[in-house]
Amino acid sequence: MSKEGLHPRNRFRERYDFAALVACCPQLGAFVARNAYGDESIDYANPDAVKALNRALLIHGYGLAHWDIPPGHLCPPIPGRSDYIHHLADLLGGGRGTVLDVGVGANCVYPLIGASEYGWRFVGTDIDAAAVKWARNLVAANPSVSGLIECRLQPSATECFAGVMKPGERFDATMCNPPFHASAAEAAAGTRRKVSNLGHGKVALNFGGKSGELWSAGGELAFVRRMIEQSAKLPGRCRWFTTLVSKSANLPALTKVLRAVKAADIKVIEMAQGQKKSRILAWTFLSPDRHAAWMCSRW
Repeated sequence: MSKEGLHPRNRFRERYDFAALVACCPQLGAFVARNAYGDESIDYANPDAVKALNRALLIHGYGLAHWDIPPGHLCPPIPGRSDYIHHLADLLGGGRGTVLDVGVGANCVYPLIGASEYGWRFVGTDIDAAAVKWARNLVAANPSVSGLIECRLQPSATECFAGVMKPGERFDATMCNPPFHASAAEAAAGTRRKVSNLGHGKVALNFGGKSGELWSAGGELAFVRRMIEQSAKLPGRCRWFTTLVSKSANLPALTKVLRAVKAADIKVIEMAQGQKKSRILAWTFLSPDRHAAWMCSRW
């Protein structure tokens, strides 16, 4: 049975084959049990179970044998993260790519998936030095992609591109999973809602996340607005700027900012994983002719 809403090329569209996953990642076996419907599953409110599932999916799907996160850091849903990569590939129209991941996090999951799936080169950036160090170690531990991924420390808490882009460096796309909440208290309330939806009475640590991963001043709207304004200062350095936007109510204000900075094209790409809805906001400052010239020169 296919999972509703996932991209057609997503490797995780079908129901998980837990026997195959446990075969490639035996640690997962301790967490697999029959649920109330008689199907094999895990307790998604158990942080160790979710981390083991992620590790198994990355091994089974991409041969990435080494993946982990430090305590308290964001544990990403692999199918949803894969979807962003596939939709970005559609936007780029195929071919090689060099992608800047703004806020790579300790999990480094977008570069690991994108390098494995499409052979893209990645620069992952983060303001957290410990997260960058962890991500670098993950890259080094996976030799199949280690030559394709570089992780850089962003020295400024307010800049998205300045300080990490090298002189003359150009990217086919940028991507970002911006902080969703405006404060730690708001993030904690969101975690409690997730736990309630799973039918558990306790707060689960698998919904982890540090400041910068889950919250920043002004929340998602302020973060993406700042990213748009900064992108307008280097219009020729990237073909497509993109970011996730979790709150659809933020789109009108963000579209207004994009028009104000004279974006040449704006796209909203809808995504869904079950009942969870999200979307990619993409914009470019290049005309169609410049897009064509870019593809000829880069690919």
